[in-house]
Amino acid sequence: MALDEGRLNLHEYDERLRDAYAAKTYAELDALLVDLPMTRSDAQTLALPASSGALAGAETTWQLRPDSGYAGATRRWLASTWESWIRANAVCVAIWGTMAVLSGHVNYFWPGWVAGPWGAVLLVQTARGMLSGEPQRWAARRARKEAEREVRRRAKGETGS
Repeated sequence: MALDEGRLNLHEYDERLRDAYAAKTYAELDALLVDLPMTRSDAQTLALPASSGALAGAETTWQLRPDSGYAGATRRWLASTWESWIRANAVCVAIWGTMAVLSGHVNYFWPGWVAGPWGAVLLVQTARGMLSGEPQRWAARRARKEAEREVRRRAKGETGS
């Protein structure tokens, strides 16, 4: 949580993680958390490690805006939500179009049966997600996973050297 909230950089997190695995008593574990304030639940936090180099070289593109959370979260969440629908329907329309060209006449537009019901379900899910703030929660989960991946990548690089 402290890494997610920007209270620790990746180096500090890695050191504390090693110390936590090496700890033999609860007191040793408590000492690792003494200087960190109480954490909030995932639903309450929208923080990402500070952009002052905590993720230097990482592939993360998430940036925290103090006024409204993660920049571009809604756009990215919408793209992620609708991407499979768009791709599947593009394939269906391409098949339908190819068949129309090969047969020499335009057939019944059957891709509508794929696009319609699935699109209606996605539309309801999108509306619910937008009303409940899902894009920011989704962005927080993605940012946390990217930070964890970066920590593992760096740890692997340190042990491999």
